[in-house]
Amino acid sequence: MITDTEIKQRGINILSQYLGDVEAERFIALIQRERFDYTKWRQGLDEELSIEEISHKAMLLRKNKQA
Repeated sequence: MITDTEIKQRGINILSQYLGDVEAERFIALIQRERFDYTKWRQGLDEELSIEEISHKAMLLRKNKQA
């Protein structure tokens, strides 16, 4: 089992790899700033979606939740 610090580091590395450093930082800031139920959001995602498609679905979910 890996430590919490290792999990955070790996997560940041993956985000940076796929989003770039700036967008990875923005993603982290957005998650921290908003009330966000990751488990509920994740349940509806398809494993085969690209990062862009997952991001788009998350933005739609957020927009619909605000309405």
